Amino acid sequence: MLSPEQITSIAYYALEDKKAKDVKILKTAEHTVLADYFVICNGSSSAHIKALVEEVDKKLSEAGEPPLRREGLRSDIWVLMDFGSVIVHIFTDEARKFYDLERLWSDAEAVTPSSLPSPC
Repeated sequence: MLSPEQITSIAYYALEDKKAKDVKILKTAEHTVLADYFVICNGSSSAHIKALVEEVDKKLSEAGEPPLRREGLRSDIWVLMDFGSVIVHIFTDEARKFYDLERLWSDAEAVTPSSLPSPC
């Protein structure tokens, strides 16, 4: 079983590998019981969003942590991948601006990828 930090790291680098735009990590553990971390990014098209979802799913499934749920894949504007302690949000540019999770969770600590364990 992976730690929340390991899940976050694997998700982050999977998104980076597939050229996700503006990837942010928020440590939400002290602010909600929903998850310890949110990973937020943009995809440039519905095909790109699908590729990002597939890469995160693949990398974390290979590491023994498949998503508990995926929501929104058919909507083409926002996909949520729930890994229990980590939630990955993949948006279109417009949806990310509209929902503005960084503002909504502005009390959460922004985390740098270098502070996370290596994704192995």
